[in-house]
Amino acid sequence: MAKDIENPCIAVCQLSGDLCLSCGRSKDDIRQWKRMKRPEKMAAVQRASQRLKALRKKAGGASR
Repeated sequence: MAKDIENPCIAVCQLSGDLCLSCGRSKDDIRQWKRMKRPEKMAAVQRASQRLKALRKKAGGASR
């Protein structure tokens, strides 16, 4: 059996609208995580990673 995808939650929830600023997941992804199949989890982790990169880039640009 394939290894399960690790939950990206870091237990420091900071919700802003529909997004957790700590892990990058949407509220829907957070709610549905336990019911997601492996491919869905992989996609959710990828989306979260992209969101976090965009947030960091935006925050870095705002401080200049």
